[in-house]
Amino acid sequence: MAFADVQNWLTADSPGSRMQARLSRFYRISGALSRNTLAMVGFVIILVLILTAIFAPWIATHDPLTQDLTARLLPPSATNWMGTDELGRDIWSRVVFGARITLAIVIIVAVLAAPAGLIIGAVSGYFGGWVDRILMGITDIFLSMPKLILALALVAALGPGIENAIIAIAITSWPGYARIARAETMTFKNSEFIAAVRLQGASALRVILGHVLPLCTSSMIIRVTLDMAGIILTAAGLGFIGLGAQPPLPEWGAMIARGRSFILDQWWVATMPGFAIIIVSLGFCFLGDGLRDVLDPKSGEGH
Repeated sequence: MAFADVQNWLTADSPGSRMQARLSRFYRISGALSRNTLAMVGFVIILVLILTAIFAPWIATHDPLTQDLTARLLPPSATNWMGTDELGRDIWSRVVFGARITLAIVIIVAVLAAPAGLIIGAVSGYFGGWVDRILMGITDIFLSMPKLILALALVAALGPGIENAIIAIAITSWPGYARIARAETMTFKNSEFIAAVRLQGASALRVILGHVLPLCTSSMIIRVTLDMAGIILTAAGLGFIGLGAQPPLPEWGAMIARGRSFILDQWWVATMPGFAIIIVSLGFCFLGDGLRDVLDPKSGEGH
């Protein structure tokens, strides 16, 4: 089949099957996204982060945990691309391996918080009544407290460590997703197609899982992508004050904390991991903005 035939098949106005409809939608969204310059910049940044995390042992030039006090606080050079820290460890290698920790935090928080918020919000919006009041009351309690303060309290109670930091960030992240899912669900729960599904004898569970949750997915993807920058900053903040990843793990926030004592004379110790945090956060923001432009139902680009 020629490329033109494939393109015509993907852009057909009347898809002949569910698979063709899904592939056609994916093709249109991909095309619209590829025309958004900032979104593609964000995509490239995130792709580099993923590849760096996967191939860290080959990209790093030194062992990130090996100390060499004879080479402490060396400026950036051909041997140490980002210089060395106060224990003589290569900062470039630590930043590279730190990408693994950052990516792990982002993925695990998204896997834990987004589905939980999506289900709670969909159930709340679909059933309404006392179910809605109880679930949204709990959600409002979490939303009334600043995320970082709540995360600090949870980590302080659970104990410092990367695992507890991830749990704390996930617990503080789900309420926003629940609110979005509830709002989305309430816009179409009384629509004709939902009523038709009910008339066919579908249970509430089947309606929620088969129809409500898929319709909320687009908004959830946008929110999750935009929230990744905040999750990275929260994780870095916990690491900065010693409640996140513990030494000698090369976590970017902890690296900045150790380098703040040398910020005036050996600026690279804190600046290099700081640049990594800024660049990755911008990458998620750019991609999230692009996805919002493409997937937003009010925009014609994704349709």
